[in-house]
Parts: sequence; C-alpha cells; structure tokens
Amino acid sequence: MSSSNLVEVDDVTFGYDQRAVLRRISLSVTRGTVVAIMGLSGCGKTTLLRVIGGSVRPQQGSVRVAGQAVNRLSSDDLYVLRRKMGMLFQFGALFTDMSVFDNVAFQMREHTALPEPLIRDMVMMKLHAVGLRGAAQFMPSELSGGMARRVALARSIALDPMLMLYDEPFAGLDPISLGVIGQLIRRLNDSLGATSIIVTHDVVEALQIVDYIYFMSDGVVIAHGTPAEIRASGETFVHQFVHGELDGPVAFQYPARDLREDIFAEAAA
Repeated sequence: MSSSNLVEVDDVTFGYDQRAVLRRISLSVTRGTVVAIMGLSGCGKTTLLRVIGGSVRPQQGSVRVAGQAVNRLSSDDLYVLRRKMGMLFQFGALFTDMSVFDNVAFQMREHTALPEPLIRDMVMMKLHAVGLRGAAQFMPSELSGGMARRVALARSIALDPMLMLYDEPFAGLDPISLGVIGQLIRRLNDSLGATSIIVTHDVVEALQIVDYIYFMSDGVVIAHGTPAEIRASGETFVHQFVHGELDGPVAFQYPARDLREDIFAEAAA
C-alpha cells in the first residue's frame, strides 16, 4: 500500500446470490483528500462504501484502510479500526429518543472512559463546529432537516476520525442547507486532517468541494479524475450525468416494443 493512500480497493468483487453488485473494482483515496463516488441509483456506490467500512466482505479482492486489510480483520480488530472512522448515514439516522447533546456524546460514552465534564466540553465544541451549540438540548423531532443533518455530522466526528464516510449527505436538503453541509464537509475534513469519501448524486455541490471523483456504472468504475477532468470528460454516460442531459446512454424511455405495435395490438384485441 502506498504511504500516501489511506484507502486502497484492489480488484474487489461482491454480489448477493447470483447478482453481481461490484465487479473488479479498484480505486485509491489519498490521505487528506475528499473523494466522491458518483453514478446512477443501484450502480453499487453504497455497497462499495459498506465494503470499505467492513460491513460486508468482498468475495474477491482486498480492501486496505491505513495499511490494514479490512476484509481479513477479526471482529475485534475491525471494531478497533472502525473507531477511527466516522459515518454520516443518509438522512442522519439520529437516535430519536436522545437529545442533540446525547446523540453527539453517545460515541464518547460508549468507546472512551472520559469524565463527563470533559465529554460535555467536547460535545459543545463539536456542536459549535456545525453551528448548533445553542440547540444542544433539542430533541431530533424539533430539528429541521438541515439541522438534523448537521447534528449527525457532529456525531460522526465525535472521536476525530481519520476516515469519514458519507452516504448521500445532500439528499432531501434545501439549497441553503445543502450548501452549508457541503462546506462543513470540506472544512471539517481539512481542519481535522481527515480523509473523506462521499457517495452522492449531487453533481453541482460535489464538483465544488471534492478533490477527485470516481464514476460508477453497473458495478464498475467507468471514469475518474479531478472535477475539471470530469466536467470535460468525453465518456458519454459521464457527460450526460454531469450536464443533466435527456439524451444519452441512459434512455428516457424504458425498453418496450414500438408504440404503434402496442396501439394496434390493443385495437385488434
């Protein structure tokens, strides 16, 4: 493993029963960078995130994080490694019966022996970093969607992880909240000296904050590059995706027989 890479995925294949989800995927993530994994729904992006985090093990290939082969670790060693990772789930996934403060404090109480006064100070620092120190005693039901996502972000950085994994962090947000979350991801990555992997459909926001992009289609990486290289890509699917075009490899009409045949067949019946 290169010393400059925090994550290396090498020739990974994974599937459910006979259905292949990932097919010989290889990619690397340089330390300190923010990397996006993009593509249509169902192309394997979130599954790849789960493979990197060790939630599922590939049937072929290897995944290394900080030099450790994730797919070969014992359960105990995997849990130790995961304490160095943060995960922002789609839509936040806050504990609904805990206050904002207790949501952020959860990992500190679960995985450390820190005294409660120190935990309080650390929680307030994390909430301050996402602009929500004044909402510490709110319950999740009292938060807007954007606020809930920021609380979830504060919770995910509670233990200052070396690797952050984001699963659709911009989904369902209004434009202002989306912009705030995007800038927080970039700022917190840089201030913590972390490395971030973002699964997202949001082309505009991703191209503004990431250093590198991998485009997936049907379980394989079909293109990768910097934001500038992706904007200028000649790969037809990538061009259609980035520019939101109607015509391209991804057809508007689902495959069906000719419309006239359908109409005449119905009339003859």
